[in-house]
Amino acid sequence: MRSAALYWLGEPCARAKAQGVQALMESWKQGKVGLNPHDALFPSASIPGRPERPELVSPLSVKRRSMRTEEGRATLIHALAHIEFNAINLALDAVWRFPEMPNDYYADWLKVAAEEALHFSLLESHLRVLGHAYGAFPAHNSLWDMAEKTGHDALARMALVPRTMEARGLDATPAVRAKLAQAGDTAAAEILDIILRDEIGHVAIGNRWYAWLCAQRNLDAVATYRTLARQYKAPTLRRPFNMEARRAAGFSEEELIALEESADTPIES
Repeated sequence: MRSAALYWLGEPCARAKAQGVQALMESWKQGKVGLNPHDALFPSASIPGRPERPELVSPLSVKRRSMRTEEGRATLIHALAHIEFNAINLALDAVWRFPEMPNDYYADWLKVAAEEALHFSLLESHLRVLGHAYGAFPAHNSLWDMAEKTGHDALARMALVPRTMEARGLDATPAVRAKLAQAGDTAAAEILDIILRDEIGHVAIGNRWYAWLCAQRNLDAVATYRTLARQYKAPTLRRPFNMEARRAAGFSEEELIALEESADTPIES
């Protein structure tokens, strides 16, 4: 399973990657794929594999467009599809990169990868309905940038990718969904309902394995998170927070209080 995850991580075609990951998940569920958590694996090609387009630019260079126009909605759907494409890669990377974790860890992250592949496929198909293809608009790469920073330590990865970068989606998705619904794009709004439901589970998986790693290393989860956020210069947290979704994803009340206290405060301070 881990070798297959690394293979699909290196696949440059977005559609082939999504289909391959979903097929891998089906093979795993049917017992056709084995798992060796002990092997130290090494990429044979550049990772992650990605198509030539979209052009990757600074997050500040990604233009926002009005939801009143079809092109504006297409730009937003494209941005969401790119997030989900990156999320496939992030989950696959979590599977192959970190050896000596419990078997359930790898099964969890393969499940995440397959669900992210579904999300990408739904958004990419809807984007085509709007007359555009994935790659038509520039995009940024901040999700993968954080993955590269935390590639040497599973604890830092769990803390700062699913519990920080992806958890921001729990906060942002309801407002984005409302905009799309208001613009009359009910199909896109329904896709975001699926994504929010699944992303709660993905963040919960991040919380599960962050807590497990903290327990293994005899670390306080809240204090350790704050230390890691400073060390790796995690993005500044901004309100409003979707506390209901965050609770459903397994954040403790102590963590949510710390989140509120740190909101809008530069992480370097």
